[in-house]
Amino acid sequence: MRWLVTGAAGMLGQDAVDRLRAGGHEAVATDRDTLDITDPAAVRAALAGFDVVLNCAAYTAVDDAETHEDLAALINATGPSVLATATAAAGVRLVQISTDYVFDGAATEPYREDAPLAPQSAYGRTKAAGERAVRESGGNHLIVRTAWLYGARGPCFPKTIARLALTRDSLSVVDDQIGQPTWTVDVADLVARLVEAGAPAGAYHATSSGAVSWHRFARAIVAAVGKDPAMVEPTTSDTFVRPAARPPYSVLGHEALERIGVEPIGPWQERWALAAPSVLAELTA
Repeated sequence: MRWLVTGAAGMLGQDAVDRLRAGGHEAVATDRDTLDITDPAAVRAALAGFDVVLNCAAYTAVDDAETHEDLAALINATGPSVLATATAAAGVRLVQISTDYVFDGAATEPYREDAPLAPQSAYGRTKAAGERAVRESGGNHLIVRTAWLYGARGPCFPKTIARLALTRDSLSVVDDQIGQPTWTVDVADLVARLVEAGAPAGAYHATSSGAVSWHRFARAIVAAVGKDPAMVEPTTSDTFVRPAARPPYSVLGHEALERIGVEPIGPWQERWALAAPSVLAELTA
């Protein structure tokens, strides 16, 4: 298959291009300098000859989106709308990457793929608008939600924590936000497997299995760089007030994957153990 990957300069986009090429697909990487996904004419022209578009382009500065919602909406909502319209007309499958922030974060059990969208931040609102545009286009689409991403090719929580752990005697990390740390390599692989399996149109969740607090994940990161995990002390979200609300509970369910026989990503602990050497390579060299 021929894939067009937008946002391919990002952490997930780079891993996606690598996975697709390793799997025998042709993957053409584009970024904002080579394709403006908000330009309908440019998008229509770019689609020629492709079977799948994977949209990794996103405005992900969650706090900045609170004061720049128009810009976030341009990338997170208008862009997917343009891509969805063009791919539907051309008969090209669209894979739209989305986020746990489209939910309210108030659940006590994993969010189903069909749970009501109730974003609590500007970032979440713009990503939810992008999802709606993709669904309403009537095209052959997959909406793939992920969360708590980390990877070797961009800034992420593990790198920040590891860097601090190597220069400080103690750290405080929130213990009242629960989620699923997820490696970008695993998300890229799941996207490829979904398309290769001919997954029915709809929403799927690309997160690691299990759940953990930021505090417990930070302890696992500190252990990976050879420091004492006890140096990471628990605190609450009230201690770190941010412009955008963080979901207290960001655990996503994987029922849709199981229904179609596509294996979800494995437990977060196992995936982190495998990922840590590459993700933290620049800090532990």
